[in-house]
Amino acid sequence: MRIDDMTPAEQRVWRAFPRGADVDFRTAADEDPARGADWGPGRTVRADVLRALLLSAPREDGETPALRLAGARITGELRLQYADADHAVRLSACFFDEVSVLYAARLRQLNLRGSVLPALGAETLRVDGVLRLSDCRFAGPVRLGGAQIAGALFLDGAEIGEPPEGRPALQLNHVTVGDGLSAPGLRVRGEVRLAGASVAGTVDLNGARLRAGTGAVAVDAETLTVEGDALLRDTDVLGWIGLRGARVAGRLDLTGARLANPGGTVLRASSCSIGELWLRRSPPMDGTLNLRRAQLDVLFLEPDSVPAEVLLNSLVYTSLTPHEPAGRRLVMMLERDREGYVPHAYEQLTAAYRRIGDDDAARVVQLAKQRRRRATLPWYGRWWGHVQDAAVGYGFRPLRAASWLLSLLLTGSIVYALHHPEPLKADEAPEFNPVFYTLDLLLPVISFGQEGAFAPTGWYQWLSYALVLTGWILATTVVTGVTRTVSRP
Repeated sequence: MRIDDMTPAEQRVWRAFPRGADVDFRTAADEDPARGADWGPGRTVRADVLRALLLSAPREDGETPALRLAGARITGELRLQYADADHAVRLSACFFDEVSVLYAARLRQLNLRGSVLPALGAETLRVDGVLRLSDCRFAGPVRLGGAQIAGALFLDGAEIGEPPEGRPALQLNHVTVGDGLSAPGLRVRGEVRLAGASVAGTVDLNGARLRAGTGAVAVDAETLTVEGDALLRDTDVLGWIGLRGARVAGRLDLTGARLANPGGTVLRASSCSIGELWLRRSPPMDGTLNLRRAQLDVLFLEPDSVPAEVLLNSLVYTSLTPHEPAGRRLVMMLERDREGYVPHAYEQLTAAYRRIGDDDAARVVQLAKQRRRRATLPWYGRWWGHVQDAAVGYGFRPLRAASWLLSLLLTGSIVYALHHPEPLKADEAPEFNPVFYTLDLLLPVISFGQEGAFAPTGWYQWLSYALVLTGWILATTVVTGVTRTVSRP
């Protein structure tokens, strides 16, 4: 391209490029590039001129070429597909008439901060440094699938409009980011696709507003790998978030997040591995929380943040915080499991309480487990379960069994004190003692010589049979409960 064929504005950009000098057409610092369609020839640059600069512009000895342009209206399609441009590119606060196509291009660095674009097609783009799309406004989709970014990716304050039906609004699937993905305040109308992406640093989506719609995918992050934290504090999401098979080495922080997908799953984090999952200081999710088969080191879950339905089967966590009474955890977590009775969930909660030394809470959880299980049994199993519960709390209330023993001892002592049973051998029988006689009937191991020496008749004999049977059951339960407490790992 000959410089004689260029407008004065284009000649200015062409001459500045070999020295890496800035060209700024803005008339005010707060100028809105969304009005760029009205900018005249004095600040209009054809996309073909920029392409020629990056691919074939002359150099000056001792200078580092770079494209640094601000406040320009860029007309035509910026076509850099498969291009190899060894220069830094900064096109900030610019207005693009047409979609920029950077498919499979390689750039040293790309900065479009504050620009307004119809869309961006940059699949498999390679950037040796930083890719900055901060405060950009896109009318349509941003496609960066398979891109390789050696530095950080910045999308902070960016706005992305609704894409064509069936397409994601922000496509970052299988992208590789050598540093962090910084997107606080991001606004997206449609799906954010992060499936298979790999981020060496932190993913920051704090304060983002992601509006895909009820029943639609808001964030598809299946098999996402994050070596740092994934921050979604104070985010506002309409649609569901998919994290199936994802790995977050640090913290997945949903503090203050407002997540809604009425009538469906709102957070699907099944089969994922997360260092710490934080759900705190936020309203209950409007939808189902799915943590099945997830592996967590720390689960920071405030009961008030738990939605009405959860799926916790095979969830494994080492620590559960903050410390809450067992009854509150049962009501706000386990009793909301859509699958009903899930034994593994009770065992996990029991183990969490035992690790911090709260044995009473652990026993409460185990008792609740037996009661929940009882509802799944046939009628005769439920009947026997009610008997066990009332009598000894399924063995987790051994003192209740002792109380029953004392009550039976008192009853038998009074009855047999009023009606002495006849001795089997009058000349050999010891003096009758109603208390020790009743103890002989109740205690299966200890013998005071009373039971074998006297023989009640009539209904008193049936009473003795009942005392022997209940004594065996209750005494065994007391021993089992004490053994469980002493031998607990």
